[in-house]
Amino acid sequence: MKRYLPGIFMGITLLSACNSDKDKPDAYGSFEATEITVSSLANGKIMLFNVEEGQLLDSNQVVGYIDTTDLHLKKLQTMGQKEVTASRKEDLESQIAVQIQNRENILIEKNRVINLLKDGAATRKQLDDINSSLNLIEKQIASVKTQFAGIDNQIGSTEEQIAQIRESIKNACIVNPVKGTVLTKFAENNEVTTYGKPLYKIADMREMQLRVYVSGAQLPHIKLGDKLEVRFDKDEQTNSKTEGIVSWISQTAEFTPKTIQTKEERVNLVYAVKIRVQNDGALKIGMPGEIKLISN
Repeated sequence: MKRYLPGIFMGITLLSACNSDKDKPDAYGSFEATEITVSSLANGKIMLFNVEEGQLLDSNQVVGYIDTTDLHLKKLQTMGQKEVTASRKEDLESQIAVQIQNRENILIEKNRVINLLKDGAATRKQLDDINSSLNLIEKQIASVKTQFAGIDNQIGSTEEQIAQIRESIKNACIVNPVKGTVLTKFAENNEVTTYGKPLYKIADMREMQLRVYVSGAQLPHIKLGDKLEVRFDKDEQTNSKTEGIVSWISQTAEFTPKTIQTKEERVNLVYAVKIRVQNDGALKIGMPGEIKLISN
């Protein structure tokens, strides 16, 4: 049976402790992702909603739509109003055309009276009456033309209303904004929704952020773009390791979050740091993680 001298045993113990300290993580935290809450942009009954929790959706993917019957009827009604207003403009143009023709006829009569007046076969009063008729026609034409501006304004206003209705119909289509995984579903088919009401929450899980807290002494050793060793639980005994890149460093200090284990660490001032990590599916939101400075 082999016996170890006390000194040798102590040396082995110290060496083991040194290796343990060397492998000790530099900071702890939890994984998070940018979560987006997709809300309704229209009011009405949800006619179709193809969203399930855990489902992977592409960006700009149509996942459902809200009833647009009322909007469609309103659009038809507004388009009818536009046609009625436009027909009024056509009537005014016809009135102007009639007055212009009358003016041409009177001008012909005026020239005839002028010639007769030279020969003494017509009176000055006849010419004055013709000029009065011409002035009256010019005023009538001008009066009719002034109505065009009001009709054009009405048509323009109606066209704006139609454009707004079309935009509302477009917004009734539920379009997924970003590629990601559905985290939470807040609505179901056949429910009535309102503008701004949340429908589901989604996050791009392909890239996660590990938020950790480092001390003021550690801060000079961490810079934006640095590569770090990121660890997370593989099982009860071992950790999985991957590489992360520092993407954000807080400019202000804060008290250590209460999730840190020891009371001594919880009362220290620390700085929040985010490390960008590629996710192969093993990482989940809220999962604890830790970092080790590669340069150490």
